[in-house]
Amino acid sequence: MNTFRIMLLAGVFAGVATAGAMAAGSGGGGGGAEMPSASGPRYDAAQEYAKAVASIQAKDYKTAARSAQHVTDAAPASLDGWKLLGVAQSGAENWKGARKAYERAVKLSPDDLPSRAGLGLALANLKDPKAQDQLTWLKAKAADCGAGCDAATLKSLTAEVERAVGGGTAAGQPSAALEAGSLLFAAAGDQAYVQAVSLINEKRYDEALAELDAARTAFGPHPDILTYQGYTWRKKGQFDRAEGYYKQALALAPDHRGATEYYGELKVERGDTAGAKAMLAKLDHICAYGCAEAEELRRWIDVGGQPGS
Repeated sequence: MNTFRIMLLAGVFAGVATAGAMAAGSGGGGGGAEMPSASGPRYDAAQEYAKAVASIQAKDYKTAARSAQHVTDAAPASLDGWKLLGVAQSGAENWKGARKAYERAVKLSPDDLPSRAGLGLALANLKDPKAQDQLTWLKAKAADCGAGCDAATLKSLTAEVERAVGGGTAAGQPSAALEAGSLLFAAAGDQAYVQAVSLINEKRYDEALAELDAARTAFGPHPDILTYQGYTWRKKGQFDRAEGYYKQALALAPDHRGATEYYGELKVERGDTAGAKAMLAKLDHICAYGCAEAEELRRWIDVGGQPGS
């Protein structure tokens, strides 16, 4: 099992057994009582993400690339979608496609180590001297690896890209760099999701975000997970970042009640009463016979902030 392959695909795994959902905070929740593995197939991005992962497991990289491309078409702001596409294109030895995918991933998250390493590997296989830029970046990160830095992962990624840039075993031999093992798919996405909601309830937001990242990597750009990411960043006072996640969730599932409610609450917190009322009107339309999300947002608007807090 090649460690570089494991790190590039770290967290890309199939869904597992479904567990009971928990509600976070005082309203809306992620959107339902089902886990992402159960409700994911109800929208295209999650379906295609799962198909791509299954195809990678079967080493059918061309099929994986088609499905991963569908993910990025549906959710262009999904870091995990672009990384998955990069892995699939690398497996198919479409190094130009891999380069484009990893370039998008790096643009979305400049400090993402696997994206940087994947881009370096793609560029090396294209004999592009810009591969050296990625290697230089990785080496600088390794030299400045302090508290919280994953030194082992960084060292392995740097060494693999260095070999590729030097014309070593990784360059021109994608099968070696892309060898996958079953351990990649062992993590429990639903378990991470449930744990994240529990941590949110305990106001342990940084830990919750780590679990949500794991769940999102398992299921792709799923609106329930994106909604909770927005909720958590909002609770940390990062309103712009929260809004980005709410918008992603609603782009994928325009009638998602949890995302609509929480986005409305964010607008209340920002003093945008008109915007919050627009979200409420949307909920009233979605919930023809009423729903908890609409009533909760109505209370927020009435009192100008979180009721009871």
